[in-house]
Amino acid sequence: MSDRPTQRDYVLCLSNRGYKASLVVRKLYEAVPDEEGARRGLLRVVDESGEDYLFRQVLFAAVELPAEVREQLAS
Repeated sequence: MSDRPTQRDYVLCLSNRGYKASLVVRKLYEAVPDEEGARRGLLRVVDESGEDYLFRQVLFAAVELPAEVREQLAS
């Protein structure tokens, strides 16, 4: 599993096609920075198992959250 960043980013799952056991549509997930994956059109996400894996970026939409919400999700 990758080291978690201090500033966490979150994404909304738009589709779980091909990953029904790993992703839930309309659920918020933590995204983990992965430059190599991004160059390949992939996004590293902490999935339902609690581990981070690479998924196609098109399955997600980036979400901006208020600081208070970020703090609650981080705890």
